[in-house]
Amino acid sequence: MKEGPDIARIGTLIGDPARANMLTALMGGQALTATELAQAGGVTLQTASSHLSKLEDGGLISQRKQGRHRYFTLADGAAGTLLENIMGFAASRGHLRHQPGPKDPALRKARICYDHLAGDYGVRMLDSFVSRGVIRTDGENLMVTEQGRADIGQIGIDVAPLVSSRRPLCKSCLDWSERRSHLAGTLGKALLSHFLEKGWARRSSESRAVLFTPEGERKFLSLFPLERPSPEP
Repeated sequence: MKEGPDIARIGTLIGDPARANMLTALMGGQALTATELAQAGGVTLQTASSHLSKLEDGGLISQRKQGRHRYFTLADGAAGTLLENIMGFAASRGHLRHQPGPKDPALRKARICYDHLAGDYGVRMLDSFVSRGVIRTDGENLMVTEQGRADIGQIGIDVAPLVSSRRPLCKSCLDWSERRSHLAGTLGKALLSHFLEKGWARRSSESRAVLFTPEGERKFLSLFPLERPSPEP
């Protein structure tokens, strides 16, 4: 038997279409019941229970009980990052499932990736931070600068308690629709929570889309400007 991590097992768990759809549903960061996940996977409740048991045993999801109900979530941020990276890889190789409709542009514009902002707005936020020196890049590694801490504080977010977490403060996460990186980590989570708490945006009840209000969008674009190249004469 070969030694090392068993990627075949993880690949098998994620590779089943029903389980893949159930995991994608959990990318919204919300706890869902087995019934809700059965609907997402297009399978019966009995079959869903079998799938969920395998996913939990494989370390991809976790569950908690509340009264008579059981709720399932992704196991942690690492599981969410893994799924988003696989989505990005699949999109970059042309492996896409397209269902045209109003959700598609909304998901591409702004959506929840486990607990942080993804899509065009998620990428824009990271690009703006980098261009203004708030975040410094070293390959795929991201670091908040000293000036950046002050700038983030002006937004209304204290960086200090975010650093004490076991999770990284800021992390690069490959965006499947933009095929570039957006901002994950505890800072990414805090920023998304800030936008929702301020009423700038709300979560869609039908998908992972994050819907900005007109005023919220104006404030977001003002807060995260991007320098555009000057047109050639």
